[in-house]
Amino acid sequence: MRADRVFAYGAAAGLIGDLLLGDPRRGHPVAVFGRAAGAVERVLWRDHRGWGALHTAVCVGGAVGLGAVAQHVVRPSRTASVALTAAATWAVVGGTSLAREARLIGRALEAGDVEAARERLPHLCGRDPQALDADGIARAVVESVAENTSDAVVGALVWGAVAGVPGLLGFRAVNTLDAMVGHKSVRYRRFGWGSARLDDLAGWPGARLTAVLATVAGADPQGALRAWRKDAGKHPSPNAGPVEASFAGALGVRLGGTLSYGGRVEHRPVLNGEGRAVASYDIERAVRLSRRVGLLALGAGAVAARLIRKGRTA
Repeated sequence: MRADRVFAYGAAAGLIGDLLLGDPRRGHPVAVFGRAAGAVERVLWRDHRGWGALHTAVCVGGAVGLGAVAQHVVRPSRTASVALTAAATWAVVGGTSLAREARLIGRALEAGDVEAARERLPHLCGRDPQALDADGIARAVVESVAENTSDAVVGALVWGAVAGVPGLLGFRAVNTLDAMVGHKSVRYRRFGWGSARLDDLAGWPGARLTAVLATVAGADPQGALRAWRKDAGKHPSPNAGPVEASFAGALGVRLGGTLSYGGRVEHRPVLNGEGRAVASYDIERAVRLSRRVGLLALGAGAVAARLIRKGRTA
């Protein structure tokens, strides 16, 4: 079976698996990778960019190499190739868990139980929940849904279309490392620099595709495009900017503003200043938009995989 069809069928099956099963409670492959990366970090950690780059190379290279070996082993069998792609897709995407956590917080807010929403928020993002009121929690959830649509779904499908199973595993490894060591703490300011920069690079195409698809799939395409063009560059993240701005415009809400991480207060520019404040019911709207974007990304990935195959055989 051609590689583009293997990806299309396998990725579709993997997304269906994620929809039906979600993430496993124990032994999730991403958690296994995280423990392995932590073990490598304990050996290699130095307060130095070079050692951090080596840590990134070892961890990401290991994930890509494992994917390449597995893909080579099953290549003679069409069924096994599709099954491997499906398993890898299911392992690396997180759309169902994202939607579940967002909806749990949304239901708590709708019921007026702000404390329950605060308790649940750390399952979704790293904001300081005690510093947020109900509207602030809703805004944090919508922003997290937008950003994770790119990181947990679209970006993985993009790299799966480009490089098959190694691309799927490699992207998730990069994204996971960035979450582990890519933040600007005292310990990781230098050591995590390589992981953060590689995550910016790997996430670039998925973030732009997410912004395009949110513009197409949202209720206000013109508003999404306007917010993307006007406000994306104001965001400190080169990839979160287009994604959050396009979601803000598509949903007709304002994102950005003051937020707190680990006791550190940040004042971010407002995205889509023409929109209204986020309300609790916007969480469900954001989840539905995220679902539509993910499905469109699967189609876009299948088309991209076919074009790549034609380019290689031309």
